[in-house]
Amino acid sequence: MAVTGLVLALGLGVASEGLAQAKPEVSGRIDWGVWVDPDGCMHWWADGGLEGYMVERVNPKTGKPVCLKLNTCLVENTDTLFATDSHKLTASGRSRLEHFFRSSGAFAYAIYGHTDSRASDEYNMALSQRRAASVAAVARSVGAVVDREIGFGERRPIATNSTAAGMQKNRRVEVVCYRW
Repeated sequence: MAVTGLVLALGLGVASEGLAQAKPEVSGRIDWGVWVDPDGCMHWWADGGLEGYMVERVNPKTGKPVCLKLNTCLVENTDTLFATDSHKLTASGRSRLEHFFRSSGAFAYAIYGHTDSRASDEYNMALSQRRAASVAAVARSVGAVVDREIGFGERRPIATNSTAAGMQKNRRVEVVCYRW
């Protein structure tokens, strides 16, 4: 139908009897939003399915990028939130997180899960991702906005994995608060 309309529009002598110009049909969806990079700087993005784009969000007066104040506002040892080798929150862990997300005052969050190095890398990546998702679900349940949830497994230790105390420090969930 589009070719017929094009041929008629170009006046190439195609008979128009019986050919009705169809109204163009618009379908599809364009997803759009704001993406915050790890530095806290914001970018506008849009994606119509075939191609997408992203541009820095800038202050129209200064031309400088708009960046948020990011700070790690909660580091919780996973031993206090989850049973060993589980991503299911304990009742006290859920209660603590609900209170935190209701009272922190941030407008959005990033949630990062971490493990010690006792299991395989693949297993730890999956466990840390499930734990981050569990914490994110609690945040969403109280109306908080979660920008990202990522499991890092054992790849970002903050202490040695050669001692029990070091491994305990590495088993953690970090919550980053986005504030203006």
